[in-house]
Amino acid sequence: MTNDTMSSLSPTNRRRSLFAIACFALVGMMCSAGCASQASGSNEPRWISLFNGKNLKGWHPKITGYELDDNFGNTFRVEDGVLRVCYDQYEKFDGKFGHLFYETPFSHYRMRVEYRFVGEQTPGGPGWAFRNSGIMFHCQSPKTMRKDQDFPVSIEAQMLGGNGTDERSTANVCTPGTHIVMNDKLITQHCNNSKSQTYHGDQWVTMEIEVHGNGKIRHLVNGQVVLEYEQPQLDDSDADAKKLIKDENTMLREGYVALQAESHPLEFRKVELMPLEQ
Repeated sequence: MTNDTMSSLSPTNRRRSLFAIACFALVGMMCSAGCASQASGSNEPRWISLFNGKNLKGWHPKITGYELDDNFGNTFRVEDGVLRVCYDQYEKFDGKFGHLFYETPFSHYRMRVEYRFVGEQTPGGPGWAFRNSGIMFHCQSPKTMRKDQDFPVSIEAQMLGGNGTDERSTANVCTPGTHIVMNDKLITQHCNNSKSQTYHGDQWVTMEIEVHGNGKIRHLVNGQVVLEYEQPQLDDSDADAKKLIKDENTMLREGYVALQAESHPLEFRKVELMPLEQ
C-alpha cells in the first residue's frame, strides 16, 4: 500500500490498515522462528544408531569360557546390513552364552531394537533358551567378568518368541545378580512377565527400554508400554554382584548395554539409543 493510498483513507480505515499490517508482520516473525526451529530439528528425537550396518565397530563380544573380544565361532556377525547371532560354526552349544557389549556405559536413555528369531535352536541349547535372547543393561563392565561367567550382573529386558501355539510374552524382566522394585515391593524372583502379546514365527518385533538411572524403567513393544519397575540394585547375596558393591551402596544408576546370545539364532536390523535428560 503506497503513502498516497494510505493518506486517502478515512481515519477509521487508516487505523484498521495499520493494525492489519502490524499483525501480518508479527505472524511473519513467528513463522520464521518456527520454521527455523523445525529445520534445525531441535524438537525431534535424537536417536543415535549404535549399529552402523557394516561391521561390529564399537561392540565387544564376551562368550562364556573365552576372553573378551574372542568372537568364538563368528557368533556375532554383520551380513546384508543385519547384525546376526549365528551358530553355524558350532557342533553343539555347550554352555557358550554370549553377550555383545557396546563400548560406552549409559544412565538415562531410551534404547530401541528391531529383532526377530530365525531358524532352529542350536543342538545342546537349554530348553528355556528356545527363541530366547535379551537386552542386558546397567551391566557391569565386560572387563570385570570372569572368563567362565555365563551372564553379566545386569538387568535384562528379555526377548521371547512363540512356539506357534502357546502364549509367551516378550519384554519380560530378568535379574542376573540384581533385584528390582515393582509396586513398592522388592522383587527377588529372577524373571517377571510383561503384559505383551505373543509373537510367533520369524516376524520383526520392535522393543524399547526407557531407563532413568535408578528411577523408573519401562519396557515397550511395538510402541506399547508392557512393563514398569524401578530401583535396580545389586543382589548382595550374589557372588559376582558382591564384588561390585562399593561403600555398601547396592543401587544401580548406570552401566553398559549388551545384546544376548543364548543358543537360538536371531537378527537385529536396528539398534538405536536416544539420550535423555537426567
